[in-house]
Amino acid sequence: MREADVIATTREWIEKAVIGLNLCPFAEPVYVKDQVRFVVSRAPHLDGFLEDLDRELDFLAAADPDAIDTTLMIHPSLLPDFLDFNDFLQLAEAAVGEHGLEGVIQIAGFHPAFQFADTPPDDIGNYTSRAPYPTLQLLREASIERAVAAFPEADAIYERNIRTLVALGRAGWDALWKVPPKR
Repeated sequence: MREADVIATTREWIEKAVIGLNLCPFAEPVYVKDQVRFVVSRAPHLDGFLEDLDRELDFLAAADPDAIDTTLMIHPSLLPDFLDFNDFLQLAEAAVGEHGLEGVIQIAGFHPAFQFADTPPDDIGNYTSRAPYPTLQLLREASIERAVAAFPEADAIYERNIRTLVALGRAGWDALWKVPPKR
């Protein structure tokens, strides 16, 4: 799988689901200003992926926030099992602390088989965090704080997203991917 194809598929997910369904009301401004960095890891094992994460944490921390606000680290073939990915998230979060970036950067995880606890795998609510590939999003805490301040009901986003997907249904979700992306 070519890096350009992985990024194009991830962009389609952002445009159609994350922004298109307004699953994250904070995503569109940084996306349209081209402040999202896409990094595709080809690490053959978890240690290599953690090394890629180490480099990206340092890079994002040093980058001008007006140029790069967030990073999506994508691995198209490592961690296909969601539970393994979920376990890996603990290592990724520990790396944030090891770099002295607690309170500066946080990590969110997205996965093709994402599943909330106590839900069946096919529950449509799980699709709120389903990306085409295992993906780590490195977010600046300062950006999150500004976004939450501008969106007074930020804590209600989770419930609103599930309602959106329930209303859309699985057929509606599947139909999203049948329409060619706008480019």
